Amino acid sequence: MVADAGVIARRPEMGRDSAWLAGADLVAVFLALFGQVVLTRALWTESYGLFIIALDVFATLFLMIDLGLPTLLARDGSSAMHRIVPSIHRIYRLQFLVALPFVLLAIIAVPLVDSQWRENAPLVLICAAIALIHIASYAPRSGLRAAGEARLEAWTKVLERGLTTVAYMTLYFLGVTSVSGYAFAFLFGASSGLFFALRWVKKSLSVFEHQPGKYGDMGPSWTDNRALLLQALPFAVTLGVLPYVVRIEKFIVSIELGVESAALFHVAQLAWLAGLVIPQALRAALLPVLGQTRTERHRFEKHMAASLDVCLGLLAVGIFAGALIVSVFLPVAFPSQYTDGTLGVSAVTLFMVLLLGWCFTLLSTPTYTALQAGLQPWRFTAFIGLVVAFAALIGFPMISSAAQHSAASGLFAAAVASTLSAAFSLVLSIQLSGTWQMVRERASQWILAIAGSSFACIGLVQGSLLALSGCVLVVFIPQALRAGLSTIPETTLVRTLAEE
Repeated sequence: MVADAGVIARRPEMGRDSAWLAGADLVAVFLALFGQVVLTRALWTESYGLFIIALDVFATLFLMIDLGLPTLLARDGSSAMHRIVPSIHRIYRLQFLVALPFVLLAIIAVPLVDSQWRENAPLVLICAAIALIHIASYAPRSGLRAAGEARLEAWTKVLERGLTTVAYMTLYFLGVTSVSGYAFAFLFGASSGLFFALRWVKKSLSVFEHQPGKYGDMGPSWTDNRALLLQALPFAVTLGVLPYVVRIEKFIVSIELGVESAALFHVAQLAWLAGLVIPQALRAALLPVLGQTRTERHRFEKHMAASLDVCLGLLAVGIFAGALIVSVFLPVAFPSQYTDGTLGVSAVTLFMVLLLGWCFTLLSTPTYTALQAGLQPWRFTAFIGLVVAFAALIGFPMISSAAQHSAASGLFAAAVASTLSAAFSLVLSIQLSGTWQMVRERASQWILAIAGSSFACIGLVQGSLLALSGCVLVVFIPQALRAGLSTIPETTLVRTLAEE
């Protein structure tokens, strides 16, 4: 009974879990940034660009293998914790069957699109393995989060990235310059993350090991494989499209300007993606909470309102901390060609343009997650599809036209296109989640948030005092602190502090 009570005590809580996930993601991202610094110093710009493009291509191609099942597990797992581990095994069986044709497709496609595929074969195989292992890690990590063990999910991410970075540094100090060697180091880190996730989810839920159960205990979606796949289909389609949301501009840049410009844009995006761990962690923690209350409209909206309060409070911190860290860190850490304009423009300047898109992405967190957890998951699929379509429709003409003038113009156009896509994503998520009433009720806060963020980011791009207009956003910080603490019931908080 003690063990069982312990499991119940660790049920998902938005405030606690988002703190763990956001903290771990920040640590992991800074480790990743350090790892990228090592890569840019160890590899030629062309080799580095080839590495990141290969990783992105396989991550995009294989993500459909996920099938959307880990998302369902995160949403429904807390309602029947004794079924989490068996459901992970079930997910793996289904994913393995689906993986076979995708792997065959990759084997056929690589020689067709890469004339130097024999020379690049080791790198290609390792990058494909990395993508597959990352997909395999999603289910046990979702199981940990559904079991209230977001802290352990967080540690799997930190350990994965930490071991990868240590491996990179070891190769660097040994004088290794082979891109395949660094790819293998990444594979080692990814495999370690999967190992820890599987080990900890089984250990955390071992109290339920012999508890009887059946497929439908987590809800009607899990009664049989057909029902499960149909329910997960919207998320599977979404995952097949989702990678293009943050990669499509980089792909267009690589086509129009070459892999060296793509490498520069990637460096600017690294810092931007580091900031995206905040909304991603909030979404990850909010999804199980909204999943539990999606049939109770009042509680559902209450959690969304609390999440919005937290997002508003993070705007000022994210804008100024991000600008300061990037302005200091990138020129010191990365080789000079990425920040001195040698490749057309500085990655620091591109980041300042992308920063406004981060603000829009953060503000869309509650409505984005509401679409994921809602009763009509196909709306979420439509949402992602429309965002990618919008990004492609404005990205190709903007970047292509600007690239004809200069590399700098093409890179600026890519950053602006990314920001416009983030703004479109915010508006569309509000529309499809049917939450305009929430916007109207807090219209003054929305206006202040968007105007303050926009003027601050424009000022940062220009290097003018207009950036200080973002200081008005600090008024949201007190309500963010209250909202974060209000999502952790007092008894759970005391119990959690005592445990940890």
